[in-house]
Amino acid sequence: MYIKRNIGWGLILRYAWKNIIFFTIYTTVIFSLYHFLDWKFIDIPFQPLTVIGIAVAFYIGFKNSQSYDRFWEARKIWGGIVNYSRTWANQVLCLVDDDQKTKEILIYRHIAWINALRIQLRQPTSFSLKENIAVESLFKKHGEQKPACDASKIFVSDQEYQDLLKRKNPSTHLVKNQGLHIKQLLDQGKITEFDKQLLHNILEELYNLQGKCERIKNTPFPRQYAYFSTLFTWIFILLLPFGLLNVFENKLNEMTNGIEQWFVFLMIPLSILISWVFFTMEKIGSNSEDPFEGRINDVPMTALCKTIEIDLRDMLDEKNLPEKEQPKDNILY
Repeated sequence: MYIKRNIGWGLILRYAWKNIIFFTIYTTVIFSLYHFLDWKFIDIPFQPLTVIGIAVAFYIGFKNSQSYDRFWEARKIWGGIVNYSRTWANQVLCLVDDDQKTKEILIYRHIAWINALRIQLRQPTSFSLKENIAVESLFKKHGEQKPACDASKIFVSDQEYQDLLKRKNPSTHLVKNQGLHIKQLLDQGKITEFDKQLLHNILEELYNLQGKCERIKNTPFPRQYAYFSTLFTWIFILLLPFGLLNVFENKLNEMTNGIEQWFVFLMIPLSILISWVFFTMEKIGSNSEDPFEGRINDVPMTALCKTIEIDLRDMLDEKNLPEKEQPKDNILY
């Protein structure tokens, strides 16, 4: 999640530099063919392009709205994970009539669960978005898109961790182990049947939250919306210079103040600007489709996991608490 109020131009250029170069070369070639080689037949009326541009703008707006809904739902789910994590720790501390070590095991296993879930959600899929090399190098430097799979190791016993390595879905088994531990405490008389029910209600909700995350992760944004949004945007961008030739030619015929030779060159930067605006609007939606990939616009799961860890260990009255997660290049992961 980008946390700076204004996005720096350095980051903007990381995303757009290849396309800006393409727009510049493409528009300049069309302009040169028209004005220097006298290919007057390549211009097209601008009115049809206006209709296409309006349609594309509406289509991109719909896509961006739906993409943002996916991000916001994901953020609300992780807000629920934060709240139920604190509730779990509070219930363990208040209801479990056992030594401090047992309470630490239950709370630390929960911290292992949130980190295991974070790692599973960060793994790339077949439909994960691929950026250009400048953007990918930034994410690679930060190391959050493919996090190490041993983030849960320090929070559980070595025997439990070795068992998790064999599992297809480690986070699912961590919640299962919590349930088995609660049953063991009930058998030992450390909790009552009512306490067990309260604790299991929280575990049930944790499974619900995990399932909601997995639904978003494993269900790609409908490709008919994503693909045709990109296709229609590029059709408009590629036709745009041909339509602007017609606009500038008509305006040029009306001018008599002697600046005609400079006026026609404005067609190039104007075409580049309009193309970049439409490209950026479309790109914003694409970058919000999958909110767990560890990119600039995604849910900051690492920071949320660290916040939960700090809160829960503080509830255990520990003194040497970890520091809050810090942003990297204004990006909070």
